[in-house]
Amino acid sequence: MNLIDLITGNAGNQVASQAENKFGIDKNQIIALLAVAAPLVISYLRKKSQDDPNEAEALNSALDKDHDGSILDNPAQVEARQQEGSSILDHIFGGQKPQVENQLSQNTGISMDKIGPVLAMLAPLIMGYIGKEKQTSGVNSGGGLGDLLGGILGGAQNQAQSQPSNPLNDILGSVLGGGSQQSSSGNPLNDILGSVLGGGNSGQQQGGLGGLLGSILGGGK
Repeated sequence: MNLIDLITGNAGNQVASQAENKFGIDKNQIIALLAVAAPLVISYLRKKSQDDPNEAEALNSALDKDHDGSILDNPAQVEARQQEGSSILDHIFGGQKPQVENQLSQNTGISMDKIGPVLAMLAPLIMGYIGKEKQTSGVNSGGGLGDLLGGILGGAQNQAQSQPSNPLNDILGSVLGGGSQQSSSGNPLNDILGSVLGGGNSGQQQGGLGGLLGSILGGGK
């Protein structure tokens, strides 16, 4: 399963419907958020795994123990695992979590009081997807995770670019493109937020994610 299948397939849609019912947020907004959050989480985990072997082994262990991919067959688990999802995001983003939530809130139209809980529902799904891909690929140590995560992102980018007529593919392509083009800070979180979400980078005035979300959500001017 590639990343776009996760976002647009049964698991992504079922979780989006759950979040819609729980928080009163339009399902399309949830799917658009997942299209940004999934590559953002994967990019950051890849960076952490490549920079720190201990982080790589910790992620490998967590995937084996808690994220075997079964959640993809039973996405209803996400609501019960929301607290776990919040802890996952705390670890991944650390002190930058409020910045991430603020940017995502601004660009998806999901209010600040709901963006965190919605992301916490999405996090176990994203981790379950990574765990499933890990099993499928046969990676059995932390050392191979960087390549695995890079392959997930590369495959999604290629598919997004080959099917540009889909607004979700546009979003995914922009997120992935922004992350790969900007490497000066060495922090993929800042790079993606800066280049795609318009996080205070005055040199980036191409509309970015905001314009793409407008097209899929019908919220553009």
